[in-house]
Amino acid sequence: MIATVHPEDALVLRRDEAGVATLTLNRPRQYNALSQAMLAALQTALDAVAADNTVRVVVIAGSGPAFCAGHDLKEMRAHTDPAFHRALFAQCGRVMLTINRLPQPVIARVHGIATAAGCQLVAACDLAVAAENARFATSGINVGLFCSTPGVALSRNLGRKQALELLLTGEFIDAPTALRQGLVNRVVPADQLDSAVWRLADSICNKSPLAIKMGKELFYRQLGMGLEEAYACAGEAMACNMDSEDAREGIDAFIAKRKPEWKGC
Repeated sequence: MIATVHPEDALVLRRDEAGVATLTLNRPRQYNALSQAMLAALQTALDAVAADNTVRVVVIAGSGPAFCAGHDLKEMRAHTDPAFHRALFAQCGRVMLTINRLPQPVIARVHGIATAAGCQLVAACDLAVAAENARFATSGINVGLFCSTPGVALSRNLGRKQALELLLTGEFIDAPTALRQGLVNRVVPADQLDSAVWRLADSICNKSPLAIKMGKELFYRQLGMGLEEAYACAGEAMACNMDSEDAREGIDAFIAKRKPEWKGC
């Protein structure tokens, strides 16, 4: 089943197919810059998929020549009120946290450039697949603005020195470098980007939706814990998971050498 939910001129387009909801940033002439309105549209779209039990995986993509060029600098300069800037960055932070807390895994489909908050968006997604021609930078420092909020996501993906080099220099890294440093999972030729994203999404869609939801939540929660607390929480999560109908079905199917029939969340 394929469904186009939003009109073609919407800031975020949604397309559903076989349990995968693709959310496409749709300001191609502005390289999908994250204006206040774009962030609001993306928040609304994420909230909708979070409540949709038919969606198993979310893909975030960009229309036109780029994935996302970060915040809309013209919009930011048009507002001199510090309250506007505080609200804008708080709004962006909520979007990134929503991705983190979404019950479904989120895959970034990256082509062209992903700069500043666009690079943050890649880092905030659970997984990322990049075209060979993709390039990444936290370029705010080049205009006198340290990318502090992108640094939160980058420091949780890359090593400390790699993250700081990006933040301090504003220089671009290519897709193979992003792969080596841990910003993306896979790099493929541009003409194979969609098929690579689909293969990854399809692999996840074949798994228990309950186990995926529980596992993603625990994964991020334990990152902020000490080792002993993390093992305790992980053990409790596995015990709860084991007591679920999906786990019983999955183990029975494995023993019987048949395909499991998941019951869902």
